[in-house]
Amino acid sequence: MKTKTKNDESFHNRVIAIIRKIPKGKVAFYGQVAALAGSPRGARQVVRTLHSSSNKEKLPWHRVINKQGKISLLPSQGYEIQKAMLEKEGVKFDLYDRIDLDQFGWLPKIEK
Repeated sequence: MKTKTKNDESFHNRVIAIIRKIPKGKVAFYGQVAALAGSPRGARQVVRTLHSSSNKEKLPWHRVINKQGKISLLPSQGYEIQKAMLEKEGVKFDLYDRIDLDQFGWLPKIEK
């Protein structure tokens, strides 16, 4: 079992901070969150953070999707809940259950 390093923990905390910034009615994808947190190849670590910390940290987990604009959760394993939460915020899905990232994708403001 890999032990956490200080750098791992700071990545974890950066991921949490970024997810908290995703506004209602917008979505981000796993790789985008990872890149913003400083690890462009850390999408799976973002998934782990969401899995382990969404409830404890009260994260808007439903606003994180895959880069194809789709929900990654399977039917009967959270898919319907995530879709309903996004639709309640005004996010629209096409006939293939994809979200238009040009319209609903989150682009954070670059801080100077």
